[in-house]
Amino acid sequence: MKCCLLLPFMLGILLLWPYLTATEHSKTEVKQSEGFHSRVKRGWVWNQFFVPEEMNTIYRVGRLRSDLDNGNNSFMYKLLGAGAGSIFTIDDRTGDIYAVQKLDREEQSLYILRAQVIDITTGRAVEPESEFVIRVSDINDNEPKFLDEPYEAIVPEMSPEGMFVIQVTANDADDPSFGNNARLLYSLLQGQPYFSIEPTTGVIRISSKMDRELQDEYWVIIQAKDMIGQPGALSGTTSVLIKLSDVNDNKPIFKESLHRLSVSESAPTGTSIGTIMAYDNDIGENAEMDYSIEEDDSQTFDIITNNETQEGIVILKKKVDFENQNQYGIRAKVKNRHVDDQLMKYHTEASTTFIKIQVEDDDEPPVFLLPYYVFEVFEEHPHGSFVGMVSATDPDHKKSPIRYSITRSKMFNIDDNGTITTTNPLDREINAWYNLSITATEKYNVQQVSSVPVYVQVLNINDHAPEFSQYYETYVCENAGSGQIIQTISAVDRDESIEDHHFYFNLSLEGTNKSSFAIIDNQDNTAVILTNRTGFSLQEEPVFYIPILIADNGSPSLTSTNTLAIFVCDCDDNENTQTCRDKEFMLSMGFKTEVIIAILICIIVIFGFIFLILGLKQQRKQTLFPEKGEDFRENIFCYDDEGGGEEDTEAFDIVELRSNTVMRERKTRKTTSAEIRSLYRQSLQVGPDSAIFRKFIQEKLLEADTDPCAPPFDSLQTYAFEGTGSLAGSLSSLESVISDRDENYDYLNELGPRFKRLACMFGSTMRSNN
Repeated sequence: MKCCLLLPFMLGILLLWPYLTATEHSKTEVKQSEGFHSRVKRGWVWNQFFVPEEMNTIYRVGRLRSDLDNGNNSFMYKLLGAGAGSIFTIDDRTGDIYAVQKLDREEQSLYILRAQVIDITTGRAVEPESEFVIRVSDINDNEPKFLDEPYEAIVPEMSPEGMFVIQVTANDADDPSFGNNARLLYSLLQGQPYFSIEPTTGVIRISSKMDRELQDEYWVIIQAKDMIGQPGALSGTTSVLIKLSDVNDNKPIFKESLHRLSVSESAPTGTSIGTIMAYDNDIGENAEMDYSIEEDDSQTFDIITNNETQEGIVILKKKVDFENQNQYGIRAKVKNRHVDDQLMKYHTEASTTFIKIQVEDDDEPPVFLLPYYVFEVFEEHPHGSFVGMVSATDPDHKKSPIRYSITRSKMFNIDDNGTITTTNPLDREINAWYNLSITATEKYNVQQVSSVPVYVQVLNINDHAPEFSQYYETYVCENAGSGQIIQTISAVDRDESIEDHHFYFNLSLEGTNKSSFAIIDNQDNTAVILTNRTGFSLQEEPVFYIPILIADNGSPSLTSTNTLAIFVCDCDDNENTQTCRDKEFMLSMGFKTEVIIAILICIIVIFGFIFLILGLKQQRKQTLFPEKGEDFRENIFCYDDEGGGEEDTEAFDIVELRSNTVMRERKTRKTTSAEIRSLYRQSLQVGPDSAIFRKFIQEKLLEADTDPCAPPFDSLQTYAFEGTGSLAGSLSSLESVISDRDENYDYLNELGPRFKRLACMFGSTMRSNN
C-alpha cells in the first residue's frame, strides 16, 4: 500500500523533520494467505501521519491506497486499532483518513492503527494488514506550572551577596523536543533589590545584605515564561517566602543604669533578693545571656541567670547584718552565652548596671550552720544510737536559746542540743534513705522558726543470708546415668554489696552422705546438680531432698541451707521430663478445681440452712402473734401527765406497758386507775409516794402473768419520781371533769409576771360567768 500524503501533511513533515523516525517508504513482501494465488505480491507501503493538536474541525490526515487498487471501486478499506471509528475514520472507497475529534498531545501523543483491504466481490482480504502511526504534533497550549508550591526558604541574616537561597522549578507540558514551546525563562517580579534569580536555572540568590531586626521575612514573586520569553509566550508565577534566621549580631543591653533592691537581715544565704533584666534584639539561642558581678568588694552577693526568662537573679551569698552594714553597692554586667568568632566584633564591650541594696532590720529566725545535713548510720543499731548533730543559732543580739524538733518521724528523735538518735532499729532493705525536716524554734519567740533538710543514709551490714533465686521443680529420669546434669541453680541476696555479689554452693554436711547427687559450683553465681549414680526407682524412692549450702562474700560471710526437692520421673524413651511436669501441673489444677467445687457446695448448703431457719421463724411469728397487723405500732408511748415543770430535773421516761384491747380482754380497773391518777397528781404537790408506783407496777405484772397471749417483746421498766412539780400545779385540762367548776383562779396573780396572762384570761372569764 502506498502512502499518499497531501499538502498539509507534507508541510507537517517539513516542520517536524527532526522528530520523524521512519519517513522513508518501506516495502514489505508477504505471501498471500490461503485461498489466493501463491504468487508473491508486493506489500503495502506504510508511513507516519501527523495531526496538529487542538483542531476544532474534521481534519484530513492522509490516504491509504493499495498497489492492487486499479480504481474500479472493487476494493474496500478498513481501519483497525485503538481510536479507529471513534477518533479516526476512513473512507472505505478512497482510503482517505480523517480525524473527527480534537486531539490533545499531552493526553496521547501517538496512535498505532492497522489498515486492511477487502475485495468486495469475494469478501476476502486482498493483502495482509498493514500497521502505521499517527502522531499528534505539538502546539504551545500549556503555560508553565511550578511543581513544589508553596516555596519557603530560610537564610541567615547578614548573609553575603550571591549566597544560594532556593531553586524553583516550573514544568511545561508541551513537547520539549519541538521548537521552544517548553523552553522556560525565569524572572523576578518582586523581591529586588535583595534577591536575584538565574534566568535559566531558577536559582534565587541574595543580592544585598539584610538585617532580621529590621525585617524578618520577604515575599518574592517569580515568573516563568516558555518560548524563551518570545512574543506570544505563556507564563506562570509562584511566590517564595524567604525567612531570615537570626545571627548573634546584637549584644544584650541594660535599659536602666541603676537598680534598687532590698534584703532582710534574716534572709538565709541563697535567698533571691530581686531580679535585673537586660534586653537583646536577637532571638533563641542568640539571646541567651549570662549575668555576673563585676564589682563587689564585700563578696556578699551573686547573680545567677534564669534560663527560661533570661533574668538575672540577685542572691545572697553571705549573711548580712543590719547592725554592721545597712547598705551595699555592686555592679553587674551581662554578655551573650553563645558568640561566634566572626561576630565577636559586635560584643567587644559588655553592658553594665549599678545595683544599690538596702538591708532591712528584722527579728531573724534561727540559722542553721549548714544548708542541709547528710548523716550515715548502720542498720540494726540499737535504740538510741547516735546519728548526727545539727546546730542553729539566733543571729539577733538577744541570742535566744533554740529548741529542736523533727517533723513527722517515728524512727528518729532529737534533743535540745540538736543530737539526732534512733528510736527503732533501722533496716536498709526496708528503707535505705530517710528525708527528715529538722525545725529550730527560738525559746523566747516561738514565732521565729526555721527548718533544714536532713538526709540519713542507712548503711548496709551483711544481715541477710543468700537464698535460692526461685522455686526449683527438679526431675530426674529413672534411667538417668551418672554425671547427668539435671538442674542449674542460682542465688540472690537482699543485702547491698560494695563489690559484686559472689555466692558459693556446696552440699551441706548431712547431704554429703547421700551420694545420689553431686553439686558443682560454676564460680559465676550458679551451680549445677548432677546425678552421682546410675538408675533411680520411682516406687522405692520417689523424692530426694538435697540440702544445699549457699555462702556469700560479705563480711562476715553468711550462709543458708536451702532444700532442693528432686522428683523421680518415669520418662519416655527420649528421657524427657516434660511429661512429668505436665502431669504435675494437671494434678495441681485438678486439686484446685475440686477444692473450689467443695467450697461452693458448702456455701450453698449454709445459705439453704439459713433461709430454712428464717422461713420457720416467719411462720412461727405469724402463728403466735396474729395481732401483729395494721394496728400494730411500736414506739408509740402514751403519757398521762405533763411532767414536773422547771423542777423536773431527776426525771426518767415513763413508758406504759402496751395493752392490746382487741386481742385480749383487759381487767376492769377503772376505779383503781382513777384513784392512781388522782393520787399521782397529788404527789406532784406533796412529794414522792413509792406506794403509788408500787401498786401500779404490781397491777401491770399481775395482768401480764395471767395473760397467756402477752407478746414476749413487751418490756417491764421501773419508774422513778419525776419531781415535786410547780407550786401552781398542773394547768392541763385533763381530769378537769373531776375538778371543782367553781375553782377560783385569782391565785394566779400571786405567781409572778409569767402567769399574768393566764390570770387575766381565766380571771375575767370567771367574773363574766358569775
